[in-house]
Amino acid sequence: MAKHETPLLDELESGPWPSFVSDLKQQAEVRAKNEKGVEFQIPQDCVDDLLGVLELSYKHGRTHWKHGGIVGVFGYGGGVIGRYCDQPKLFPGVEHFHTMRVNQPCGKYYSTEYLRKLTDLWDFRGSGVTNMHGATGDIILLGTTTPQLEEVFWTLTHDFNQDLGGSGSNLRTPADCLGQSRCEYACYDTSALCHFLTNEYQDELHRPAFPYKFKFKFDGCPNCCVASIARSDMSFIGTWKDDIRIDQDAVNKYVENDPAYPANAGAHKGKDWGPFDIEKEVTGLCPTGCMKFENKKLTIDNANCTRCMHCINVMPRALKVGKETGLSILCGAKAPILDGAQMGSLLVPFIEVNPDNDYEEITEVIENVWDWWMEEGKNRERLGELIMRQGFQKLLEVTGIEAMPQHVAYPRTNPYIFWKEDEVTGGWERDVEEYRKHHLR
Repeated sequence: MAKHETPLLDELESGPWPSFVSDLKQQAEVRAKNEKGVEFQIPQDCVDDLLGVLELSYKHGRTHWKHGGIVGVFGYGGGVIGRYCDQPKLFPGVEHFHTMRVNQPCGKYYSTEYLRKLTDLWDFRGSGVTNMHGATGDIILLGTTTPQLEEVFWTLTHDFNQDLGGSGSNLRTPADCLGQSRCEYACYDTSALCHFLTNEYQDELHRPAFPYKFKFKFDGCPNCCVASIARSDMSFIGTWKDDIRIDQDAVNKYVENDPAYPANAGAHKGKDWGPFDIEKEVTGLCPTGCMKFENKKLTIDNANCTRCMHCINVMPRALKVGKETGLSILCGAKAPILDGAQMGSLLVPFIEVNPDNDYEEITEVIENVWDWWMEEGKNRERLGELIMRQGFQKLLEVTGIEAMPQHVAYPRTNPYIFWKEDEVTGGWERDVEEYRKHHLR
């Protein structure tokens, strides 16, 4: 028997898709039966009360959660998001119901043994409700009380060798795709770079000192499987600077509709899409029109290729990324809070990824950007908003990067050009006598 009636939430279970309401009800029932004999450290009916307060929020059309302010573990300014219910008498099980962010492993690789230990810990000291994973990438442990925070933190760090993630105005938990561990398209080792920067910037991750949040995300190729170009203040996207490798025999196998060469590696084989048409499905969709197929030969004008990956995705056995691989750095992506959503702007077109020198070229760019943002950024101003306010040219100045054609997103709209003193021969100072030699009164 449910503790609270939830007619509005029940509606969310009526459609054809899986519902989080069903998951919560299942977890509430598991806690009520407690067949494992767990000695719960927070109220046993907390998930029942979670459903109850959510139903009330739907009924009233407003939230009944209030932010917990500063609550966390000793020595860390991030990793815990405080949550309190403003109806503690009605729902005592969620009077305080804090969320913990746990730093996920690179590539999100887990052993079943680790996952069992983690869920057992959260059943014991929390609600048992998890989110694998949050939008930033963390393991999200939803719902526990203040006294349990230090206990969970101790177990994670001392027994599981796992750390908390980032929250608040700090470096958020870096996240990466599978990279070279599984993917043939990966142009650099995303996990190695993600792991290095996570360790390198522990202070920035756990002790908030920024104007607002800052996110790293690492994509091994322009397919952007972790959507770094749209969701991170600084994205690291794998790329190459030589030519796309072409196997002409394989290209013709696709054109001839050889069953051993299905388009898109067979990803769309559940429906009959008709015979493969290279003009319709590949060359005609090239965003820069840099491809053509004539006389059974595919040619690519690589100088005009924007690395969109479409042709490689459609014909993976015929086309491969180049051999001179590295990454591009983009800055300023964010969600729509102040000035609307922004995609990342290209800052560094190509950097060779070199772990042997501790990624010095990459960390130099990061720290130059941080120095500028921490000095000039307003409270709760993301990097992308600072770039909009002060201009992309200012970003180039603080990073010491020379402007190049790849930085141009669209033709300039400002007709004025402002010169700096060091850009003008002789500077601003003039010798009046010398001037009068050539310009009489």
